[in-house]
Amino acid sequence: MVNVHVDTTISSLKLATKSEQQILQVITVDLETSVEHEEVNPADARLPITESRKGNAFTSASHLLCSGIGIQTLSLPIAFLTLGWLWGTICLSIAFCWQLYTMWLLINLHESPSRFRYSRYLHLSIAAFGEKLGKLLAIFPTMYLSGGACVLYIITAGKTLESFYQAICGDDIECNPRSLRGTEWFLVFICSAILVAQFFPNLDSLAHISLIGSITAVAYCSLIWILSIIMKGRPDQKGPWEAKISSLDSICNVLNGLGIIALAFRGHNVVLEIQGTMPTNRKHPSHEPMWRGVSISYLLIAMCLYPLAIVGYWTCENMASSTNFLVPLDKFYWNNTSKYIVGTIYMIAMINCLCAFQIYAMPVFDNLERLYTSTKNKPCPGWLRSGIRILFGGLTYCIAMAFPFLASLGAFMGAIALPLSLAYPCFMWVAMKKPCRYSKMWCLNIGLGCSGMVLSVLLVAASLRSLVANGLDANFFNPT
Repeated sequence: MVNVHVDTTISSLKLATKSEQQILQVITVDLETSVEHEEVNPADARLPITESRKGNAFTSASHLLCSGIGIQTLSLPIAFLTLGWLWGTICLSIAFCWQLYTMWLLINLHESPSRFRYSRYLHLSIAAFGEKLGKLLAIFPTMYLSGGACVLYIITAGKTLESFYQAICGDDIECNPRSLRGTEWFLVFICSAILVAQFFPNLDSLAHISLIGSITAVAYCSLIWILSIIMKGRPDQKGPWEAKISSLDSICNVLNGLGIIALAFRGHNVVLEIQGTMPTNRKHPSHEPMWRGVSISYLLIAMCLYPLAIVGYWTCENMASSTNFLVPLDKFYWNNTSKYIVGTIYMIAMINCLCAFQIYAMPVFDNLERLYTSTKNKPCPGWLRSGIRILFGGLTYCIAMAFPFLASLGAFMGAIALPLSLAYPCFMWVAMKKPCRYSKMWCLNIGLGCSGMVLSVLLVAASLRSLVANGLDANFFNPT
């Protein structure tokens, strides 16, 4: 009887031990699932970029697609005019793979092994290069690619609205004189943009706006190349590519073509911010849904860029232009197209500018609100957020009105900021992951990083020479 009682006690203890082990396993799994990676600064949870963490692969794809396709992609046919369709396609493919690779690097550097999240490009740059060098390398490019992009959106959207009005009016004598001036079109756009910004306090809340921007981006790119094939327009203008030019001019034209291709891809300055809107834990890190979103968005971007570049080159083989051909498209080769179709494309492009403006303005709002939260140690009140948005809108409008020729400097300024996309992520990976010297990843990243820096210097030199040779129409305070 004693043996039986002892055996029963032992078996019950084993059962209890097993049940406790199961409970401990469940608790461990729950903890691993619930523990999130921390920010470098816990106060970041009060700021617009990291305030909400409900993002997913779909929202990240929308953000990236909306911010990744811009008016600058319409300049790709100009690049193909200097490179030819074969070399143009090869260079576009190389740039596409290069940009996608550096995007992958940034996504995987977002979360450090010490459980910190770098939800801003500047924070990652400081972590990789140190405080002084990190700020020196990252502050200007991120500032230009955020605030500068918003100024360019005002200029582009203002001219697009004016072209929309002219396209709808046509030859109506009574309609054309009533058109607004350039500064007034700028004002119409910025008032609309700031009004929209008032309803979206953080980056994650912009998901629906980004979806609209993504749809419009794909729509106007697709409509342009599809209608170009249908109309089969070939303008009669003779471009400078048919004239005899010096070898130095040829080299500069090729470099400018490469610059247009390199600058056709955007979004590296906001990819960490977009990933910061996602939840993360040890079991499901944020880089997994983020990479799915990047894959979806870049697939759609490729489906837009390649047809636009190749068909645009075929259609406008003799067109001479140094900018995108959205604004004068009805004058070049769509003379027989219905004004309502052309007007629709203009309006779709303007809506895309309005949506993309919100994404690129959010890092600026984040930095301005940080000034308040860091001193008061509490979230920004609603009235102050509204004031910040109005202040930023007024500042960007004044810059666009004072320097309406900034679009002509886009190649030069973009070339300066190009390392942020092509070079810095590679150096960051080497500095933070510390791969073995002369290993495959070390050689790949050092090689791509150095190549990106050299390419940036060459593009800056080529764009400067083009500005000197062609001149700059510095129409201060006089948008036309």
